[in-house]
Amino acid sequence: MTGVKLLFAHDTECSLIAATALVNTAGRDGELLPDVAALDTFFSRHSYSGRHEHTDAELRAVRELRPRLRRIWHAEPAEIVAMVNALLLEHRAIPQLIEHDDEPYHLHAVPRDAPLATRMAVEAAMAIADLVRMGELSRLRICEYPDCDNVVVDLSRNRSRRFCEAGCGNRAAVTAYRARRAAGRS
Repeated sequence: MTGVKLLFAHDTECSLIAATALVNTAGRDGELLPDVAALDTFFSRHSYSGRHEHTDAELRAVRELRPRLRRIWHAEPAEIVAMVNALLLEHRAIPQLIEHDDEPYHLHAVPRDAPLATRMAVEAAMAIADLVRMGELSRLRICEYPDCDNVVVDLSRNRSRRFCEAGCGNRAAVTAYRARRAAGRS
């Protein structure tokens, strides 16, 4: 991302993307975290660091976090603040500047050896707290494609993101194209 100005701090954007992806692993396409191997892939894809136990118990804990995070996308601002504060308090979050793995200083609010689900919860809460502080909660959306209930985080400069990562944007474009062609034949 060299030369690209971020809208939010790098760790905030990464945490928002990861939280969105995590929520969507329990979407309309079924269970996308069916086993520990899928969690391992998710862990790597979203560049998590620190403790990772590779166990069924850890997988269950991560899956149990998803509905709590999903509720944030459906809540009003005051409810979001309460949910974020509850997650931070529950996990005894104490923000500290940390530097590791060739990453510049960023905030961690729980130790790197905290359980993965705890770190995921706190990182999501911290990132959403940034959205609250910046008046940017409107960036948390639900996919606009019919019958899709996936969540979306819009990190575009012009706030134009409407669809989730599950291909709904492509499906919408194909549907619109077919409608235009059908109208042209009439």
